[in-house]
Amino acid sequence: MTPTREGNESAEILIVEDSPTQAIRLQHLLEESGYKVSVATSGADALACLKEEPCHLVVSDIVMPGMDGYELCGKIKNNKDLGHIPVLLLTQLSEPEDIVKGLESGADNFVTKPYDPDLLLSQVEYILVNRTLRSRVRSEMGIEVIFGGEKHFINSDRMQILDLLFSTYENSLRQKRELERVNKELKEAADTINTLQGIIPICANCKQIRDDKGAWSQVEAYVTEHSEAQFSHSICPECAKELYPEFVKD
Repeated sequence: MTPTREGNESAEILIVEDSPTQAIRLQHLLEESGYKVSVATSGADALACLKEEPCHLVVSDIVMPGMDGYELCGKIKNNKDLGHIPVLLLTQLSEPEDIVKGLESGADNFVTKPYDPDLLLSQVEYILVNRTLRSRVRSEMGIEVIFGGEKHFINSDRMQILDLLFSTYENSLRQKRELERVNKELKEAADTINTLQGIIPICANCKQIRDDKGAWSQVEAYVTEHSEAQFSHSICPECAKELYPEFVKD
């Protein structure tokens, strides 16, 4: 079980996810960490829940039928009664345009799917711990940027922009490390395959094989060390005639 973080018992989180499987998985993860969790299956349901009972954080999927996560986030941030609630967006998208959309909608944080549970929990905790500080430094000044030949007006405060950009960088770094790990495993596998496919010195008399370090070993030992193959022993017809002629019929 994940240890309960101090102070989590007072934090209420609303999950917005149209996939029941994904919603249950995320709800279990957050509740195991001590949070109080409720679930909405659409953007419209989420707004209705928030108007009835505001929470401390909204964790929303982006790709949903009807109202997507960007639109939901924008509606929350533009509502005078709900605008203070931080929004963390879950997405499988990773294009630069998606970051701009997140900034325009006022999102506080990005986590890419499939998410690492520890990374998601650290982002959630960061947002909740810093929500008081964020309210003190909130600025109404907007920024106009040109991206992809189009103008975009970012009406988020500076802390919000920094948080979202840092979370995007952290996600990219995690994906880079995972890619490096997979590439290393592929290289090791390729090296093993190449070893078995290359020219292997074998003794013409005793049939022992010489490895790349110059040591000689039996064929079975060499193949077992350099692959996942396993041996079962039997006797071929020729050897059977030579060793056990009384049991072999011509």
